[in-house]
Parts: sequence; C-alpha cells; structure tokens
Amino acid sequence: MSDPTVGSLRVSGANLHYEVRGQGPVLLLIPGGTGGAASFDGVADDLAAAYTVVTYDPRGMARSTLDDPEAAQHVAEHADDAFRMLELVSPGEPARVFGASSGAIAALHLLTARPERLTRVVVHEPPVVEVLPDAAEHRALLARVRETFHAEGLMPAMAVFAAGLAKGGDTVEPKAEPEVPPRAAARAEQTMAGLPYFVGRIVPAFMSYAPDIRRLKESADRLVLAGGQDSPGELPHRATAALAERLGTELRSFPGGHIGLTTHPREFGEALLKALRI
Repeated sequence: MSDPTVGSLRVSGANLHYEVRGQGPVLLLIPGGTGGAASFDGVADDLAAAYTVVTYDPRGMARSTLDDPEAAQHVAEHADDAFRMLELVSPGEPARVFGASSGAIAALHLLTARPERLTRVVVHEPPVVEVLPDAAEHRALLARVRETFHAEGLMPAMAVFAAGLAKGGDTVEPKAEPEVPPRAAARAEQTMAGLPYFVGRIVPAFMSYAPDIRRLKESADRLVLAGGQDSPGELPHRATAALAERLGTELRSFPGGHIGLTTHPREFGEALLKALRI
C-alpha cells in the first residue's frame, strides 16, 4: 500500500495533522486515548482497500497543536473538528465515521449535530458514564482523578483512573496483559507524552458528557454500538451497553477488549468492515 497523503487543517484554535489513503466512499476514523492517527496503523491499509480512509490527531495530541496549550477541551469542539475534516475531504457528501473510546464520544456528538452528513457511525466503547444508573459514583471517580493529578502527579492519577475503569458493576476475573504488536509498542513514547493532556483535560470533559438520547434515537438506524468481547463489566463496556439499552439497539461484539483495535488489529478491522456496511 502506498504512503498516505499527509496534510494540516486549520480549525478554530488548532492545527490538525491528518492522513488520507485509499479510494472509494469516505471513512473518517476518530481515535481515542493518546494514540492519534497512529492508533489506526494496524487497520488503515486494509480499510483503504474499500474506502478513502481519513485519520488524524485530535487537537492537542501528537502533531495537532493548540494555539493555547492550556485551553479547556469540549466534546462539541472535537466533534466540529471531525466535521471540518469531512468538509475538507468530502464537502457536502455523506460519509462513514468510526470512533474509539473518547473518539467514539466525539462521533456520537457529531451524529447528533450533523446527522445529514453521516450514512453510518460505528462507535466502540464510548465511556458515556452519564447514562449509567450509578453515574454519581463515576463523577466522584473523575473528581478523585483530577485531585490526584494535581496533588500527586500523572502516574498516581492514572492508577486511580485505571482502577475506576476496571472495577465496573460486575465482577471481572483478572486477565493476563494482552500482547501488543511491535508497531503498537513502538508508539509507547507518544502515548506517554500525551497522557498529561489526556488525563488533565480530555478525560474530565469527555467522561462528563451526556449524550442526547432523543437525537440519537432519531438516527439509530445509522448508528452501530460495539463493545469488546473481553471487556464486559469494565466501565466503558457497561456505559456502551447501557446506551444500547436506552436506544433499543443491539450491542455488537468486537474482538479483544477496550483496546482491541491495538491488540487484535486484523480481527478488529474485519469486524469494523462488517459493521460499516449499509
């Protein structure tokens, strides 16, 4: 597969690094966590056999710089960035979108804000904890993460955050750490570099987001909700399952756990291709 076309898109308050590969209908991939466009390295080429695949680093991550490095972050602004990316590569034409984790939250908001621009939206484990009956407990978790981050630093805050994600409502048997492909392991430095921004500003903004259930129901025929087959009981999976129940839609099972995109790229890509079919 040939190298992607690389560019930079100016949006309000930021410059977004993006990459385009393949041909066919447009498929925009919105990353979660700190991986940026590189988090799709394991699936982008295979998807590009059927689609014009657009990947990018969200504002403040990796190669996408903020005008004000201390600026507060908002889901609606990140969703608008995704819309601007679609307008760049596919002006006025409906497109498909996939979002993972925090990127899945941006994709959900994009669907409620610009439904006319989207033919299919697939989201994998958006941690929309506000839809859960125990949402107050998770607001308290976010407060503990924020307090720990400011008082003790990054790694103690990450430990609090990881424990909160893992315990969920169900009992989850301890699992061995999944093996990560070498290419993904090589991104560890970028992942670590982005953690302070992610924990300090993305997590509080995104995990306090309450999706518009009414508007999502209006577009439910275009929305696919997916959870990892290895992650039931973990907080992002619980939230996604609760959202599926609220919308009266199926929760599809994708290979691996919350980071199945990284640990099972080939199988994850195959599941995504099936989910994208209209």
